[in-house]
Amino acid sequence: MFAVVRTGGKQYRVAPGDKIVVEKLDGNAGDKITLGEVLLAGEGSSLKSTNGLTVAAEIVAQAKGDKVTVFKKRRRHNYRRKKGHRQQLTILRIVAIGDHKAERKAAPKAESKGAPAPTADAASKPQAAQKPAAHAKAKAEVERDQQKSGDVAGQPTENPAPDKEAQANPPAQSVDAPDKPAKGKKAAPPKAAAKSPSTKNAAPAKGSAKKKAK
Repeated sequence: MFAVVRTGGKQYRVAPGDKIVVEKLDGNAGDKITLGEVLLAGEGSSLKSTNGLTVAAEIVAQAKGDKVTVFKKRRRHNYRRKKGHRQQLTILRIVAIGDHKAERKAAPKAESKGAPAPTADAASKPQAAQKPAAHAKAKAEVERDQQKSGDVAGQPTENPAPDKEAQANPPAQSVDAPDKPAKGKKAAPPKAAAKSPSTKNAAPAKGSAKKKAK
């Protein structure tokens, strides 16, 4: 059911359970008031008589509207006036229209106190955590087997001990024959023999100056 009420010089269409903001009415939060000036009432598409019909409401809170600046000015008269205003308002909750009261909403069902059932994601997390450990263990076993069989790539092998006789008597090299360069290396060019400086183009030595007899 709905109704049209008038309060504070304004009209409001209300229904049980609605909240409206009207001009200030006397009272404190939680007080019950009655709106007796009902202009129209109806239910669905049919209208009902408003004789003796009242609207019961409850004050939710007393509030203030937004600030409004009031500025007055008269040209060429040096007249200016400025002030602010905040309208006093009351928030109402419509309890009932006549015999029709607001329907109470069903309270939400309380959840069971037991622990919630684990979800699919939660169940898969421990398995995901175990996967890296199992993978590392399998990898370590494979590496151990490879080391035992000696098939590991890059595994250093033990160098055989040098022959004592070859170490004691190294092969003699001829003095005349130059050392053969190692494989993969180019032979260094032979060094040129040092030449004595030539005296062909040298300037002639100056003769000693003869002293004239005085």
